[in-house]
Amino acid sequence: MKEIAVYGETLPEAYHMALIALYEQGEESPCPDYGTTQREVSMTMVVQQPLAEPMISRLFIGGPRELEQYRQEMLDGILDFEVERGNWEYTYHSRMAEQFDFILNELRRNPSSRRAVIDVRDWRKDTEKESPACLQHIQYFIRDGALHCKVLFRSNDAPEAAYMNAFALIMLQKRFADDLGVKMGSYTHRANSFHVYAKNYEMLAGYAARIRSGEDVTFDYEEDWSELMEEARDEIARSVAELKEER
Repeated sequence: MKEIAVYGETLPEAYHMALIALYEQGEESPCPDYGTTQREVSMTMVVQQPLAEPMISRLFIGGPRELEQYRQEMLDGILDFEVERGNWEYTYHSRMAEQFDFILNELRRNPSSRRAVIDVRDWRKDTEKESPACLQHIQYFIRDGALHCKVLFRSNDAPEAAYMNAFALIMLQKRFADDLGVKMGSYTHRANSFHVYAKNYEMLAGYAARIRSGEDVTFDYEEDWSELMEEARDEIARSVAELKEER
């Protein structure tokens, strides 16, 4: 499997380079668990300025509502009740939330610490279930007065999941940086299998063509999307409330 690293100032810049690399260099392999094939590489995606504009890629499945809901799922656990009901095996938030205070306390105790790690993988549960967690762990470092974040995915669907994963994890990084009173540092997104399934080969080809064409494939977060995402919150809250009422 090819090892690839891309570097971008902004999240969309790095993400788009990762998509191009997967399209051009991905190697096809069988994926029998899902009855299909995939193209994959091992990808390290480094975002130097995670909050720099433009922050929004147009090349992901979803819009402002879906991105805002996913942000809330990751940071606030708005769908954790599905785990409690036994409908879902886990959410990322349900695996991470109890560790948030540890991250803050550890970095306050020792800003130079190398111990500020969130473990997402539960090896007992994940070896027994059909849908083990893709996100494995997250590590935070304070260096030169800035909070850096490095994440590891065992598996990451490039066109369907990677951008939303990275956006939400950057928002979590910002929350911690604000709580700690430090600047935002870099964000590093490592996916041991950065892949696209056969059903989405044409989608990836289309994304690659749009990036190469020079077409504008980004939005500013603050000017274009933050308000739209805020406007979606009432609808998201209603949808979550309706789900909670279902038995």
